[in-house]
Amino acid sequence: MSDTPSEAPVKSILPKWVRGPQDFVGGLAMMAVALFALWASSDLQGMHGFSFGAGTAPRMFAVLLLLLGGAVALMGLLHDGPHIAAYSWRGPLFVSAAIVFFAVAIRPLGLVVSAFAAFLIAALGSHETRWIEAIIVGGCLTLGCALLFPYVLGLPMPMFPRFLIQ
Repeated sequence: MSDTPSEAPVKSILPKWVRGPQDFVGGLAMMAVALFALWASSDLQGMHGFSFGAGTAPRMFAVLLLLLGGAVALMGLLHDGPHIAAYSWRGPLFVSAAIVFFAVAIRPLGLVVSAFAAFLIAALGSHETRWIEAIIVGGCLTLGCALLFPYVLGLPMPMFPRFLIQ
């Protein structure tokens, strides 16, 4: 089985005037993210004179992303390009699940357990994961987090599960 797409005719839901569907849809997605960022930063303070407000940088980057997304979408209209490739949901699904797990588990389970478990959940996102290597890397990253956050940065984080501390 090959990762390269086949040259079979592809049925598209996009109009015929879209010559590069992958570029066009990618540009639209970038523009959607930029519009969301502009909306999300709309209540933040902007520039006053020469001083930056909290919303200045997010708005500048959102406008830049909006312009770049428009350029990519325009390239999809003007130049022939690849069709929309098949997308694997496994990686983003497990990485998102790992982030949500970490956010929910950090207080009751502590940094050590939740960071290590979140790393292993994210490792499920690839069918190429070598579990011995994942466990070693997860342990090293957990040790690094356990030293960095409470000792180097001085953040008050629970290190171990509540039931072990009490």
